Amino acid sequence: QLQLVESGGGLVQAGGSLRLSCTASGGSIGSARAVGWYRQAPGNQRELVARFVTGGGKDYSDAVRGRFTISRNKAFDHYWLQMNDLKTEDTAVYYCNAVSTYYNIWGQGTQVTVSS
Repeated sequence: QLQLVESGGGLVQAGGSLRLSCTASGGSIGSARAVGWYRQAPGNQRELVARFVTGGGKDYSDAVRGRFTISRNKAFDHYWLQMNDLKTEDTAVYYCNAVSTYYNIWGQGTQVTVSS
């Protein structure tokens, strides 16, 4: 069964950095039309952080553009989110997501907490 597994979350002080990882297991997400990161803070809706779209383009939310960078390996089965200059408002559970014609799958999420 195709699954996404995230890792790399944790507790960091404001201004610090973290790197999240997302790995596909049980199958390939190489044909996905979009793979990216979303986050959900308590009381808020899940929102897009950054993603790759068909053709290799990247989307970033206004809140993270210039601070976060999404990347992937050549096989398109490992994805990373480098988060720099973290702010307290970046505190959330971060989820990896992959979408294709045949699936829309989410990882279990990884907690990121930024302290002031």
